[in-house]
This record gives sequence, structure tokens and C-alpha cells, in this order.
Amino acid sequence: MTTELTMLAWTLVLALVQIMLVAAFRNKEVGLAYNMGARDTPCAPPGKITARLQRAQANLLETLPIFAVAVLVAHMAGRESNMTALGAQIYLAARILYVPTYALGMPIVRSLVWGASLAGIVMVFGAIL
Repeated sequence: MTTELTMLAWTLVLALVQIMLVAAFRNKEVGLAYNMGARDTPCAPPGKITARLQRAQANLLETLPIFAVAVLVAHMAGRESNMTALGAQIYLAARILYVPTYALGMPIVRSLVWGASLAGIVMVFGAIL
């Protein structure tokens, strides 16, 4: 499997980890009974860290389809290169770093890390455009 496809696969693992992380934090806040129930009554809003983790998860899910399609197009078109591999690696590394920087409330660092993830996508796009 190519580096780009491997990075895509690990990004999917990261997406699942983020889903489970949010679920675990939210479960601590509202309790297992509420989460396993019908949720007919509203519950308290998420805590600060849980809300940050939810926003980090939503942000990943916004960029993941673009990254995935770019990697798949590069692969299917035979346009993979050192640049696409590096772009995919930068994207995944930045997305991993994004979770704790967002959860810990590090706004400037978080924005720089987000920018790095976008740069990774642009590097993959460079090969396919």
C-alpha cells in the first residue's frame, strides 16, 4: 500500500478515535443511562473540553472527504510522488496534533496546526491539478 493510502487509513482510525473520545467525555457528563436511553429529555450542554473535542471532531469531518478524494484521485491517476506522500503525512500529523491543541484551548497553535493540515491537502492537490 502506498504512503498516501496508509495515511488515509490512519486518518480514518483517527476519526474513529475522535468519535470515541467525544462519546467517552460526554458519557462522563450525562451518564450511561441517559446515553443508552431514548434521550427524550434534553440534557445539560457539553462541558468546555467536551465541546472543544466535538468541534475538533467536526473540523476533521469537514476536511476528511476532501483529503480522502484527493488521495484517491492521486492514486488512481498514478500521480503519487514524494510531494503527495509528504502532504498526506503532514495532513495526518497535523490532524493528530489538532486534537490536543483544541482540547487544551491553545488558539494560536491550534490555528497554525490547522493551517498545516490544509497545506498537506494542497500538496496532494498540486499533484492532481
